[in-house]
Parts: sequence; structure tokens; C-alpha cells
Amino acid sequence: MSREEAPKRATRAGGLVLTVLASGQFLMTLDSSVMNVSMATVAADVGTTITGIQTAITLYTLVMASLMITGGKVGAMLGRRRAFGIGLVVYGVGSATTALAPNLPVLLLGWSLLEGIGAALIMPAIVSLVAANFAPERRTAAYGLVAAAGAAAVAVGPLLGGAVTTFASWRYVFLGEVVLVVVILAVLRRVEDAAPAEVRLDLVGSVLSVLGLGMVVFGVLRSSEWGWVQPKPGGPDVLGLSPVVWLLIVGLLVIYGFLRWQTRLAAAGKDPLVQPMMLRNRQLTGGLTMFFAQFLIQAGVFFSVPLFLSVVLELSALETGLRILPLSAALVLAAAGIPKFVPHADPRRVVRIGLMSMIIGILILVAGMDPGANAGVVMIPMLFMGLGLGALSSQLGAITVSAVPDSQSAEVGGLQNTATNLGASLGTALIGSILIATLTSSVTAGIEGNPDVPASVQQQASTELAAGVPFLSTTQLENALTEAGVASTTADAIIDVNADARLDALRVAFAVTALLAIAALFATGQLSRTAVGSQERPVQPRDPEPDD
Repeated sequence: MSREEAPKRATRAGGLVLTVLASGQFLMTLDSSVMNVSMATVAADVGTTITGIQTAITLYTLVMASLMITGGKVGAMLGRRRAFGIGLVVYGVGSATTALAPNLPVLLLGWSLLEGIGAALIMPAIVSLVAANFAPERRTAAYGLVAAAGAAAVAVGPLLGGAVTTFASWRYVFLGEVVLVVVILAVLRRVEDAAPAEVRLDLVGSVLSVLGLGMVVFGVLRSSEWGWVQPKPGGPDVLGLSPVVWLLIVGLLVIYGFLRWQTRLAAAGKDPLVQPMMLRNRQLTGGLTMFFAQFLIQAGVFFSVPLFLSVVLELSALETGLRILPLSAALVLAAAGIPKFVPHADPRRVVRIGLMSMIIGILILVAGMDPGANAGVVMIPMLFMGLGLGALSSQLGAITVSAVPDSQSAEVGGLQNTATNLGASLGTALIGSILIATLTSSVTAGIEGNPDVPASVQQQASTELAAGVPFLSTTQLENALTEAGVASTTADAIIDVNADARLDALRVAFAVTALLAIAALFATGQLSRTAVGSQERPVQPRDPEPDD
């Protein structure tokens, strides 16, 4: 082979590896976004309720998040490629089981359990396999494209799920995943592996991490239904408080016990699940913090924008997905373009610019929530959000993995995906809680202060709405009021109050999301200023920044 042909061949091989890993990341992220827009149809097909499908979604997130750290360690023991392959097989079996599920228990087995276990093996392995297959100077671009594939799945999922569910069946999405798994497995040997590490699995640490993370994630996911601290009317309570606060308290204590156990094993020269020294690494913890913040903000936006499009404007799932597509396009362009055209960019500056772009997009959404708003109001914000998310995606994966030796990349993958799952869970729960709380107070105040609503109806509403006002479209509310036999004058007043309250709630939800993005700026001081793979550049004497 000539000297000229060698780089071309290496580039082609790298392209195939990147396609395989990006496809795996896309696959892992697609499920939830597809299921979210297909809940009603799936519930009818498997003979359950919306609550049953929401339980499946919750359990999928719970299994995946709680097993990530253990999955990363198992990948280090088995070899990253083998763990990736085993995870794909488990995930494929889960997808096939889900596609054929006749009832909710089989759906829970296939999707929530098997796919969750498969994802916990695959996602940390992807992080390690990028490190094993790409030289340091190419890793930033590789991690950016893999992260972009995952984020794009979140945006494309509603469009794909809406189209397939509308014109065929949601089951074809999961059958398509089986086909994609088979294709990836067929070319997996082309991916270079890293040698397995001769370590033992810390069973005590695994149990502690699963219990601690599981309780925290489960508590967060149930917060909208049970309440954060005070139990919601009709909801369960433990010693007068919501079970959520107890789950968080006990879960955090178990995580603290897990960290103390890891420190003890490391001091004794044994193999901990996570090396405690890793958590004292400023660059690594900075990267993990930003991963948490990115998915926290991203989840808040992806929770609120579809509500505006599908409920306030009553667009179909297909139309809603189309309106979010600008985000996907901008995200992929930024994630791929920044490493390609500015390979030696200051990572800290890129992340800060990305966060500022996201903040601008969210603030435009806040300003756009007025009674005359139409679907066009989300286009520019989605472009800013996509550029911001792409900027973060282009840097964070390389930042975290480059903070430790390649031999610890599997453990970093577990920590990284734990941070992203915690961020996504908390973002959805927190913004959801704020939105419903604002909606409830606005509707209650609007009804009580409206002279067109009789006093008897005001009193009944203030009692019945105390548990929380559902986020309903105008059509859904009109049908409910008609079935209840409410007088037309009163119904019109309630519909107007609900329309105003929905916009108030969305405005507050977006404003809080912007505050979270601004808060994330304060954590960027832990990030490196030197691009991964770059030669150390001479640093001119300068005054230290406040956050250095």
C-alpha cells in the first residue's frame, strides 16, 4: 500500500467506526422520545393506561441510570467491544420483545428491563471505544458527532414516532431497532478494542450504587405525582411528608456510603468500582458537571416546547417534530463543524459560548409566549438551542475522557452517562413541577377573580384543582366542560383563563430553564483551556480570572 493510500484507508476505517458508535448512541436515545409521542396508541395496543406506559418509561430510565457505573466497570473487565456487543444483543432481544408485547408486563420486560440493561453496557463502552479508535487530536470531533447523534435522536424521535405511529404502527420502530442492532453487530469487528482489565467487580459497591442512584432517580421521577416535600392531595405520605423527600434523603446517604466504601477499597489496594481519585480530578468533575447541566437544560426545553406546540397550538406529533428539526440540524452542524474548522479552540470558551447561545434561545421563547404566538415563534430559539447544544457536545466528551488515562475510560463512561441521566430526569421533573404549579395557581386565581364564573363554581374549582391543573388543550377543555354541562358563558370564561394560564406557566418554565443555564456558566471555570490533542501552548503571564 502506498503512502498516499494509507491515510485514505485510515480515514475510511475511522468513518465506519464513527458510524457504528454514533448509530449505537442514536439507538440508545431514540426509544424514550418515540414512546413519549406514542403513549396513547401503545397503551391501547397493550391493554393498559397512560399511567402504565409512564411507569414503563420511568422504569427504563431507572434501570439505565442506576446500572451505568456498574456497566462501565463490567465493560472494563470484559473488554469494551465485547461489552458493546453483549449490550447490543440484550438490547436487540429487548426491542424484539417490546415489538411483540401483547400486554404491559411483557412491555416492561422487553423495554424497561432488557433494553435498560443493554443500554447500561453499551453507553459506557461507546465512550471507551472512541478513545481506543481515535488519536487524541481526532477525539474531540468524534465525541462531538457521537453526542450529536444522541441529541439528534431526541429531536427526531417525535417526528419519527409520530409518522410511524400515524401511518403504520409504533411496533415497527422497535423492529427497526432490531434490524439496526443486527447491522451494527455485523461490522463490529472493524472497531478496535482495548484489552480487558484484570480487575474484580466490587459487588458491594455495585449494590450500593444501584440502590443509591435508583432511589434518587425514582424519587425525582415521581416528584410530579407525589410532590417534592409536601404530599399532594390524595397522594401517599411517609411521616407526613412526600415519599420523594425520603427517597432523596436515603438515596443520597447510600451514595455517601458508596463513596466511603470506594475510598476504603482504594486505601486497601483493592479494585473499587470508581477510583476516588477520579472524583478529585478538577477537569473530570468539571466535565461531568457540565454534562449534568447540559441534559438538565435540554430536558427542560424538550419538555416545554412540545407542550406549546402540541397542546397550546394543537399540532400533530408529526407537525411538532418538524418544528423541532431546526434544532437537530444546527446541533449536528455545530458538533461536527467546531472541531473541524476550529480544532484548537479553547474548550472553556466554546462551552461558554454554547451556554450563552442556549440562554439567548430560551429568553426568546420567554418573550414569545403571548396570546398571538404561532408555531413560527420556536424556529429561531431552536436554532440557538441547537448551536449551543452542538457546541457543548463538541467538547465535553473529549474533556472528560482526556482527564484520565485511557485505561479508565470505561469508568468515565459510566460516570458520564450517570450524570446525563440524572440531569435529564431532574430537568424533566423540576420544569414539569414548576409548570404545573404555575398553571394551577394561575387558573385558580383567574377563576376566583372572574365575574363570569359563579361563586359556586369558583368554590368547587378551588377545591378540586388543589391537587394540580392538567395541561389541557382548548379542545380537550371544551369537551370536558360540555360533558360536565357547564353553562356557555362560564365555559368561555374558564377557557380564556386556561389559555392565559398555559402561557404564564410556559413563560415561567422557560425563565427557570434560562436561570439554570446561567447558573451553569459559573461551573465552567473547571474546564480546560487547551484543546484535547493540542500541544501545550506557551501561556503568557496574565492576571488570574475569578473562576480560575
